[in-house]
Amino acid sequence: MRDLLRRQDDAFVAFARELTEDEWRAPSLCAGWTNRDVLAHLVLGLRLPASALLAATVLRRSSFDTANDRLSREHAVGRGAPDLLDEFDRRRRRPRGIGRLLPLPLLLGDHTVHHLDIALALGRTEVLDAEVADAVLDVEIRIPNPFVPAARRARGLSLLTTDTEWSRPGDRSLAVRGPAEALISTLAGRPHALPRLHGAGVAVLATRM
Repeated sequence: MRDLLRRQDDAFVAFARELTEDEWRAPSLCAGWTNRDVLAHLVLGLRLPASALLAATVLRRSSFDTANDRLSREHAVGRGAPDLLDEFDRRRRRPRGIGRLLPLPLLLGDHTVHHLDIALALGRTEVLDAEVADAVLDVEIRIPNPFVPAARRARGLSLLTTDTEWSRPGDRSLAVRGPAEALISTLAGRPHALPRLHGAGVAVLATRM
């Protein structure tokens, strides 16, 4: 799992280094966030102590999501994407705070989904290593995640990727087929990729978003 996370982060950094300033300012698949905001969020995940996030949530009597949104936006203010990416590249080798506490499978899933939040919003596809993609799908359907209820969305569905060797048996009358990236992103709650999926189970999946 550690090797898969390294490979995913290597791929993300290489991809992100090629983006233009206009692309960093463009909307991501995370509602209300630019691609640069997503990058700032990834950086915070490798440096922010859990106690700081809890304090931000409690002090403002807000939800976790609200506190996370505010902290990510604040970290993006005044920082260019190249600087944020340099910080991500440096901190990913020795994560602190939340990034150190989060189990490796969930950290892999988080980094991969946010990579897709940027890439798919820009119309880029086939950005993931196939082995990484398959591992993330396993994480999504098997490991409970309080922030991303992918396992609940996938419940009962028969899932099959059309570009890797991954599948999950389920009700054959509720099949969902499509590229691994589209399936990962949709299970993570992003409806953007739904049109790339096919099968009778897609309509059910759409109601669970």
